[in-house]
Amino acid sequence: MRPTRRLLAAVPAAALAAALLAGCSSDTEPAADPTTSTSAASPTADAGVDAETTGATELSYAGEEGRTALELLLEADPSATVEGEGENAFVTGVGGVEAGESEFWALYVDGEPAQVGAGSLVTEDGQEITWRLEAFE
Repeated sequence: MRPTRRLLAAVPAAALAAALLAGCSSDTEPAADPTTSTSAASPTADAGVDAETTGATELSYAGEEGRTALELLLEADPSATVEGEGENAFVTGVGGVEAGESEFWALYVDGEPAQVGAGSLVTEDGQEITWRLEAFE
């Protein structure tokens, strides 16, 4: 394996570990329809977010009782890219934007970092699920 591939393989593991160590808020507020932070475009189950043309680095959508954040992401953005599956899934791209060498797609619930990965996070009605492209510090 080339050194670059080893680094890219380590980046998702580090991001997942950071997300698992972060806290999660129990406050809930009704969430709006899925939107990107830098575009007026609203993704739906049938239309993905084209972040390459909008420059979007954030995607939000409403939680739904009993559905995982990963299920809802793939419905809101069919172009999202994921490594692994189920509880071991790691999101590497949203809206056509792949995380760079020193970036990762962070998962938030009601504005707070998620405590588990997208495949394990069972959402509830009224939660706001958000993905943000962030840099490693």
